[in-house]
Amino acid sequence: MELHENTVKPEKTLLVSVDTGAFDAEASIDELEQLALTAGADVVAKVIQKRESSFDANFVGKGKLEEIKELCENEEIDLVICDSELTPSQINNLENSLDVRVVDRTTLILDIFASRARTSEGKLQVKLAQLKYSLPRLTGRGKELSRLGAGIGTRGPGESKLEVDRRHIREKIHSLEVQLSELEKRRDSLRKRRKKEGVETVALVGYTNAGKSTLMNYLTDAGVLAEDKLFATLDPTARKLVLFDGREVMLIDTVGLVRRLPHHLVEAFKSTLEEASNANLILNVCDVSSEDFNEHLNITLGLLNSLGCQDKPIISVLNKCDLLLDSTNLLSLSNSVCISAKTGAGIPDLLLRIQQLLPNKRRKVTLLIPFTEGSVAGKIRKDGVVLDEQYTENGIKMTAIIEIDFIEKIKDMIV
Repeated sequence: MELHENTVKPEKTLLVSVDTGAFDAEASIDELEQLALTAGADVVAKVIQKRESSFDANFVGKGKLEEIKELCENEEIDLVICDSELTPSQINNLENSLDVRVVDRTTLILDIFASRARTSEGKLQVKLAQLKYSLPRLTGRGKELSRLGAGIGTRGPGESKLEVDRRHIREKIHSLEVQLSELEKRRDSLRKRRKKEGVETVALVGYTNAGKSTLMNYLTDAGVLAEDKLFATLDPTARKLVLFDGREVMLIDTVGLVRRLPHHLVEAFKSTLEEASNANLILNVCDVSSEDFNEHLNITLGLLNSLGCQDKPIISVLNKCDLLLDSTNLLSLSNSVCISAKTGAGIPDLLLRIQQLLPNKRRKVTLLIPFTEGSVAGKIRKDGVVLDEQYTENGIKMTAIIEIDFIEKIKDMIV
């Protein structure tokens, strides 16, 4: 008996963009190509049309639409991906004119997220974003929504869920929001516990495929999936990082960013991205071998500002310096460190910079607190972390982690 492996043939895909001058259309469609490849598409061609607006009923002009239709027929295109967020009527008009399936940039990114989510929270966040995006797009899409999921843009909650009426979808959205709210409360409580225990956190943020997971693995042996693909890692990972002075900090990897990250995703993944806003220090990781690395740095900084991180210390981690012939021109960037997460070059400099920007505010001490100074013991129990506590005939013997400023005030009690 012969066994044959079923293989899914990649969809022959055409990418379409309208250049209105609002953004760099060439760079954006190149990124769209990387996103499509990550989703498993076979990108056959890319088409860009310059025009004043993309709000036409067909997204592109009539002449360009005929050109795209001919290209689809000649190249036997299965899927057209548009580098913008389309309205339901635009999708419907394009599919009727081209007789191929059409998805937009947001649907593509949501599809990748659906295939990458591993944790229960990640899956809930993706489902919520997909349902919120699909809700206003149900009208007139009965034909497409009745299909079984078998291509890019069909993964996630599944078409069977989208065939139900709007009220059912709203109920599902409400249910997901309640579940995520519970998970957010748990995450909040974990943050408060970390803060009370004096655990300092360092968040890795940056453009997707900048090497954050590779850096995480190098520093902590985390074993996080690190691939040369966009959104190789979706779910946040936290691991212990030991600095040169022996201090232990929490290193947190977060979801990667892209140009024009859809609003739905920013909202759905807000609790995950808030790991950065609650961190003591942020590492903005970027791929300096990319021609657009300056833009990538600024996109990340823009999102961090929107999360209220303006006053946080941020180190620009210029990764993949080993791919550059000359990195001297990068030294002018303020508060930056050149590294290679692959080879380990520059890592000691990075660790030293982290150590300098995270001043040691707490220390572990053993105290003998007289019974007459019960308020001191109470304050330590409230604000510090008590590791051991014994009542002796001379007072309370306590080993705890407490603020250095407070230690100065009670230094006579140190054993």
